[in-house]
Amino acid sequence: MIRGSRSPVNFKGLRVVARTDPCDNPRQRREPKNRMSAQLIDGKAFAAGLRQDIGRRATARDRAPGLAVVLVGADPASQIYVRNKRQACEEAGFISKAYDLPTETPEAKLLGLIDELNADPAIDGILVQLPLPAHIHTEQVIERIRPDKDVDGFHPYNLGRLAQRIPKLRPCTPYGIIKLLEHYGEKFYGRNAVVVGASNIVGRPMALELLLMGATVTVCHRFTEHTDRHVAEADILVVAVGKPGLVKGAWVKPGATVIDVGVNRMPDGKLRGDVEFEAARKRAALITPVPGGVGPMTVTMLLANTLTAAEEHDKKR
Repeated sequence: MIRGSRSPVNFKGLRVVARTDPCDNPRQRREPKNRMSAQLIDGKAFAAGLRQDIGRRATARDRAPGLAVVLVGADPASQIYVRNKRQACEEAGFISKAYDLPTETPEAKLLGLIDELNADPAIDGILVQLPLPAHIHTEQVIERIRPDKDVDGFHPYNLGRLAQRIPKLRPCTPYGIIKLLEHYGEKFYGRNAVVVGASNIVGRPMALELLLMGATVTVCHRFTEHTDRHVAEADILVVAVGKPGLVKGAWVKPGATVIDVGVNRMPDGKLRGDVEFEAARKRAALITPVPGGVGPMTVTMLLANTLTAAEEHDKKR
């Protein structure tokens, strides 16, 4: 970080603005204004630009970043996610190693594989696709990954650093949302942000990311009463629950920014988010579509984390 400067700098393959405090908010970010119909946030287009930059940085290195992707079982959704991640690695010039294990794989065998990958100098990042089969303890698997290879950002060490405002490897979806909002000129400092959903993968780290940016954050979960009232106060609304249409468009504050993380497959085969899209679009200033909003950013930030890990590992060689 360059203290006392606001000149553009290139940080880990991403164009950002250097600032003197993690919660400082660049003045040029606009205040969303009320519109007849919200502007769509095109995560796919922005992610494509970032991936090109990551790819250029990766190919310019003496050693290509290495990512190990581990899949246990044959869950169809997980198989699609893993295939997309491996394809993104290849397109960016990364080395991608695939480890596909049967559902009945003993936990001890999975932990042994992680130990091998931890010790492999050619592997900079380790990703174990979630969810895991019921007989495997997810927490033990996450904690077995070396923090400096935890490119999902789920290890308690990395989440703890994020909570203490000294982040290293950050959870991909929340971090991607922040970069996306920055790109669209969103303001954070002093604004009311509401996160609906408190999962360890999105909701909780999303709240930490928004706090880091200077927002005043409320987290709604299954025990929250009158969620609609909290949503109505949100300048920035992030919904990550996995229930189609949970947040009604009428709840959305006029001029708000709406980030819909939910991806729900409907009986007709179409994908639908957690927010009533058409109704919310009439009230919001900015809104993500489903698909094409948040999803592309998740894989992109995985690449960014892997490149960051590779750069850090090279410093220690």
